[in-house]
Amino acid sequence: MTDTGAAAVSDTGPAGGFPYRLIATDLDGTLLRGDDTISRRTRAALAAATAAGAAHIVVTGRAVPWTRHILDDLGYDGLAVCGQGAQVYHAGEHRLLTSVTLDRQLAGVALAKIEAETGPLYLAASRDGLDGDVLVGPGYEVGGDLPAVPFTDASDLWSAPLNKIYIQHPTLSDDELAEAARRTAGGFVTVTMAGAGIVELLPLGLSKATGLSLAARRLGLKAADTIAFGDMPNDIPMFGWAARGVAMANAHQELKAVADEVTSSNDEDGIAVVLERLSA
Repeated sequence: MTDTGAAAVSDTGPAGGFPYRLIATDLDGTLLRGDDTISRRTRAALAAATAAGAAHIVVTGRAVPWTRHILDDLGYDGLAVCGQGAQVYHAGEHRLLTSVTLDRQLAGVALAKIEAETGPLYLAASRDGLDGDVLVGPGYEVGGDLPAVPFTDASDLWSAPLNKIYIQHPTLSDDELAEAARRTAGGFVTVTMAGAGIVELLPLGLSKATGLSLAARRLGLKAADTIAFGDMPNDIPMFGWAARGVAMANAHQELKAVADEVTSSNDEDGIAVVLERLSA
């Protein structure tokens, strides 16, 4: 892990009765609606909470290059945890504060073990850094219009430091693939599912909770100060770390099972519903 300096962010504590000093929100399926926008109501609820002294941190599975444009469009200038916890990014300064990379030798062993169980996989990989490319191999389907660089030579996958590897399978469901990957390679990498078609291999032990705890420490905040919102199994460690975990109505059942409460969906202002209640 590299650390290039502390973020110039401070928190003065909650006022007006708001019970949490830190609001951690996942991005896709949680803060963002299905059209990749944030509603006026949710913006207003977050603004009210931060005006009351709470800090807001975006915590996303997307690496910085796939997150930065969204944060810029939102006018977001605080800390963001990206890459499933691998990167702590200062959005206002466009600066990468910490970065954790995948051991490529272990990742290669993990892939071999998974493929021995499942047969050939479709692969993609996220390179480290502010401008790291996402490499996409034959057969791998990238959702939306996110920028990616195709590769055909497998050696290209290992030619530069990586944050994560994405895997897809031609017939197995996401849940089946994630379960097979954990069973066969869980001692070499962390396996998580971040969305439809998004099963990832991460540095062993890494999770959103890892990055969120680092970002919170920079703000002088702790797990006991935190309420977290999410929608997928990759948010489970974050819920385990935070004082309160709130799953969206559209969330995966595994996350709902460990949530303290379930709110409305991302398209029905689920974050705002909770923040407004807590601010009342």
